[in-house]
Amino acid sequence: MFPLYDLNHARRPAWVVKGLVLANALAFLLELAWGPEAVVQAYGFVPALFFQDPLGQGYRLFTSMFLHGGFFHILSNMWFLWVFGDNVEDRMGHGRFLLFYLLGGVAAALAQGLFMPSSPIPMIGASGAVSAVLGAYYALFPRAYVVSVVLFIFPLFVTFPAGVYLGYWAFLQLFQGLLGLPGVAWWAHLGGFLFGVWAGPRLARRWRRW
Repeated sequence: MFPLYDLNHARRPAWVVKGLVLANALAFLLELAWGPEAVVQAYGFVPALFFQDPLGQGYRLFTSMFLHGGFFHILSNMWFLWVFGDNVEDRMGHGRFLLFYLLGGVAAALAQGLFMPSSPIPMIGASGAVSAVLGAYYALFPRAYVVSVVLFIFPLFVTFPAGVYLGYWAFLQLFQGLLGLPGVAWWAHLGGFLFGVWAGPRLARRWRRW
């Protein structure tokens, strides 16, 4: 199931979401220009290096969330951010949302690192930070509706409550993480999501809670 849009209009422009999409796009272009392999080795989050030297390698917690492994990787991450991020930013305010996004990416990377502390493989992508946004949306707007497309023989458009859609998404991350499927940082996704569920309501503007 791939989300197309939500039926939950934000009241204010999502300037930070737009800025993050632009920043990720520019970082991806620079990554292509400078050579993806060299950039990933220099700026991706490597658990083994981080736990050997947290202060010296801490910058990778932030730089890694602006790197991506290909066009589908960045497009899918930015699309999820675009669909769900505007309402979360609206509830938190621009400054709080930016802080939340960055801390969510850090929490996600650390969650993956704790499960694989000796891994020498660089981890990249905004999916951990975006997962935090999904977790906040799940906590703040469980009754909002999400329109998704399901591809069988032909496209099928289905509307779900956000609590159901995102709860199912989180379950898939847990299930695939327990299976140990390679190539994706499942624990980063789940760690980011849980951070968002916890931090989202705490950073939301109280006078706008409903």
